[in-house]
Amino acid sequence: MKKSLKGEIPRQAVYRLSVYMRCLMRLKANGIETVSSQALSGAAGVKPTQLRKDLTYFGQFGTRGLGYDVHQLTDMITEVLGTSTLQPVVLVGVGNLGKALISYRGFEREGFEIVSAFDADSALTQGPLRQGIPVRPMEQLREVVEEHQVKMAVLCVPAEAAQSTANLLMQAGVTGILNFAPMVLHAPEGVTVNNVNLAIELENLSYFIQDHASELEDASPIQEEPASS
Repeated sequence: MKKSLKGEIPRQAVYRLSVYMRCLMRLKANGIETVSSQALSGAAGVKPTQLRKDLTYFGQFGTRGLGYDVHQLTDMITEVLGTSTLQPVVLVGVGNLGKALISYRGFEREGFEIVSAFDADSALTQGPLRQGIPVRPMEQLREVVEEHQVKMAVLCVPAEAAQSTANLLMQAGVTGILNFAPMVLHAPEGVTVNNVNLAIELENLSYFIQDHASELEDASPIQEEPASS
């Protein structure tokens, strides 16, 4: 079904697949069986040409004049993203952010299961399960990763511990890391790191709202029509 090698597919195209899938899930929930590229691209916030280009990386879908079969396209995207079955994930760092992510129950609906959490603080590893998820010492990381064939990890440790912890994850066999630490991780070829830095995202928003505000200030004021005598 997949036409291209993963290295040839733009990362943004893969990101947009996730957006398309969520739009399709809403259509399924509403009992809609077919959707046009115009309607689907509009719901996803992209142009129809972009939608069609993204999908052609993975095969030929849809029928001219009829659109896309919602169930078929959803199944295709979940297969491409590898979420047709539950993907095991480990989480490292059970601070405030880590606890919040463990408490989030939406991961399983999206195809991911946190099988275990880890922390260097022995006090956290001796407490009760959190949302049914065990918190284990770092010494057990490799064992759990191998037992559950884990390939993905969520990293919620302080910046000064991020690289060394990432190294442990990679040595254990993890090849995908979602990094919440405010630093750039060094990883070898074959390991994918996605960085989530909320401060950078807020800075990005700050830039654009200031730019928009200046445009409003520079705009010519609306002249009122003189009252008719």
